[in-house]
Amino acid sequence: MTATVSKQPLTSANYYSREMDMQYMSVSQFKKFVECEAESMAYLNGEIERQQNKAMQVGSYIHAAFESDDAFNQYIKENTDIIFKKNGSKYADFEKADQIIETLKEDSFAMFAMTGEKERIYTANLFGVDWKIKVDNVNPEVGFFSDLKTTRDIHQRFWSNKYEGWVSFVEQWDYVLQMSMYRKVIEESTGLTLTPYIVAVTKEDIPNKAVIHFDESRFQFEYEYVELMLERIVQVKNGDAEPIGCGKCDYCKSKKKLNGTIEVGELIYA
Repeated sequence: MTATVSKQPLTSANYYSREMDMQYMSVSQFKKFVECEAESMAYLNGEIERQQNKAMQVGSYIHAAFESDDAFNQYIKENTDIIFKKNGSKYADFEKADQIIETLKEDSFAMFAMTGEKERIYTANLFGVDWKIKVDNVNPEVGFFSDLKTTRDIHQRFWSNKYEGWVSFVEQWDYVLQMSMYRKVIEESTGLTLTPYIVAVTKEDIPNKAVIHFDESRFQFEYEYVELMLERIVQVKNGDAEPIGCGKCDYCKSKKKLNGTIEVGELIYA
């Protein structure tokens, strides 16, 4: 695989830019490529834009609340139209977000699990590729880092083809992969092996919450999975292989042309 060479410093201001996405691999970009190569390349080439949906907007609102008062106030200022109705009250999703924020703030253990430096950026070369990460909370003095996640139900289970069995929301949304790679990048960048935690809170009428740790045995599987998938991703990203469409995402549906029929049994496997 060919390592990516950075051309300018990575900062908070340009972290999410296309230019930095071209220079670096990230967990979110990796996951997007696994989902659909064609959509990922269409985005990197500037053919399409990606807009935050409501769930992402609410997630950003909650994250800002735990980053700092300044970050929270700035987010509200920049997103007044999506947060507030014309009568000045908040839309239901953001009222729920306020309840989630209070649920965590009232829990001393959850708040401790989110102590440390906020939104810290690290880079490292792993598997011959430059990676970037931005971590919610890093506490090297105590020896851990953490990421805040909202979910529908912390006990909900999903069928996973990747893991070939029933899994929790943590595996379903590849948070084990995320925290594994964050751990590795931080280790390569600083020499410190920090313990990852997820602070999870639900969107239920009465929010549930948990601080989740990982058995060490989970990490090696994710490293092997990333290395296995990465070679193909780098080939596509560098233009050495044609991207393949998933046939299911919005981008693929927008490009879809029918040329035949499909049998009933194929619908759940296509």
